[in-house]
Amino acid sequence: MNLKRIFGALLTALGIGALIYTAVLFSGTSGSNQDIKGLIIYGILGLVFFTSGISLVRTTKDES
Repeated sequence: MNLKRIFGALLTALGIGALIYTAVLFSGTSGSNQDIKGLIIYGILGLVFFTSGISLVRTTKDES
């Protein structure tokens, strides 16, 4: 197994986790300023990790 693929899978899992955490925060938010900042920070980080992990897995060639 290629190290880049493992790192890409790890980034993808972290991105999914951050997006799920953002959804949990969104469901329990009361609309205060602190809640909105958390939603934005975790949502953007989750999207960045998820897209970078997916692109890293997709572009890495599987060589045996």
